[in-house]
Amino acid sequence: MAMRLIDSLATTGPLAELFSDASVLQAMLQFESTLARVEGRMGVIPRAAAQAIAAAARCANLDAASIAAEAAQSGTPAIAFVRALTEHVRSKDAQASGFVHWGATSQDLTDTALVLLLKKAQRVYDADLRRLERGLRRLSQQHRRTPMLGRTLLQAAPPVTFGLKAAGWFAAVHRGHERLTAAFAESLMLQFGGASGTLAALGKDGPRIAHALGVELALGCPEAPWHTQRDRLAGLICACGVLAGSLGKMARDITLLSQNEIAEVHEPAGAARGGSSTMPHKQNPVSSVLATAAALRIPGLVAGYLSAMAQEHERAAGGSQAEWPLVVGVVENTGLAIACMAEVADGMTIDAERMRANIAATRGIIFAERAAMLLGKKAGRDAAHTILQHASHRALAEKRGLSTVLAKMPEAAQHLKARELAELEDPERYLGAAEEFRRALLASARTGKAAPRQKTKMSTRKKKR
Repeated sequence: MAMRLIDSLATTGPLAELFSDASVLQAMLQFESTLARVEGRMGVIPRAAAQAIAAAARCANLDAASIAAEAAQSGTPAIAFVRALTEHVRSKDAQASGFVHWGATSQDLTDTALVLLLKKAQRVYDADLRRLERGLRRLSQQHRRTPMLGRTLLQAAPPVTFGLKAAGWFAAVHRGHERLTAAFAESLMLQFGGASGTLAALGKDGPRIAHALGVELALGCPEAPWHTQRDRLAGLICACGVLAGSLGKMARDITLLSQNEIAEVHEPAGAARGGSSTMPHKQNPVSSVLATAAALRIPGLVAGYLSAMAQEHERAAGGSQAEWPLVVGVVENTGLAIACMAEVADGMTIDAERMRANIAATRGIIFAERAAMLLGKKAGRDAAHTILQHASHRALAEKRGLSTVLAKMPEAAQHLKARELAELEDPERYLGAAEEFRRALLASARTGKAAPRQKTKMSTRKKKR
């Protein structure tokens, strides 16, 4: 399916395809055909009818446009869908058509279809997240000794290493990945409750059918239908929001570091990539820009979903109808941010020489803290702070290095040794525990607890029965 022009900066090709009309209809057909097979196997509906429904569902070519148009009249696409499927089955087997959607309700169909789509979305996420984590780990290792300016409130600060910065990005992404995995495991649950969530229409067979249906669809079978209890999906939506925020932070850093005045990192280049319609010289950090845009959109969508959680009794009057666009928006934008930053991590180039040049361009004033610590041991903290304030101003005004200025100030020179002054502006000598912290951040991905897996939950439930 071609991506809609209006969505071109808010999704990826695979996710646009995943949430296309054809894909949504296929998920709905999967629910109905699986339900029929399970009920036929259990003798709840005639086995021949179940086979006919499943066969018809495999070759159904339903009109998404007409179903969408009718949805506005009924408040759900399920009614028009079930009617269209029933007519299709009737054209093949009139008797079997009476058993389509047996014992189910509209929300069973729409919620389970959505969950089936989310299950596929997880696979898309996982592939890109693994690629992103590999790229960031590699960058951190390669540049563990590459000093660069620290920046606080966008102003120059004592040096860090690019390896530490990349490790910080990596660890936040990995934590987000773990949260997301746990949230998927919690939320990929069958919805099957019938009219009021009691499966009364199926009598004593209801719970057995629900369990078998969950197994067939490879979804968890919850303790009870969750019609208006949206906390599991809300956890997934919030996990997407947190991960997107971490990706937005990384993207923001990269856009700032790639400014011409700084030019310390560069996104991968390519034909027509990051170009301008009027300025041929430009190489815009387009992937980081798109990831930032996604991270800006997602919080509002997350808030919208949380607002929709206050649903009435056993069936929502507005809340559930609000959800599909919100969920799809969050999932697509999160997937876009992940894919964009994976591409950046794979091909980003680091200009270590420019990082050193930017450190040197500060004329050593970023080492004022280091000088103050040395001086404070002998002159006292407050006196040292005042001396370094004056020295920093002079260094900038006179375009001289901080160590040179300090050497000419008697109140400082009398307390600082020549060796201390000579080493003052060496960034490698003022990195503190940067390497220790970098290694710890990378190691946290190996020592963290694994998120629960969906199969474990299902197998446990099966044993209890």
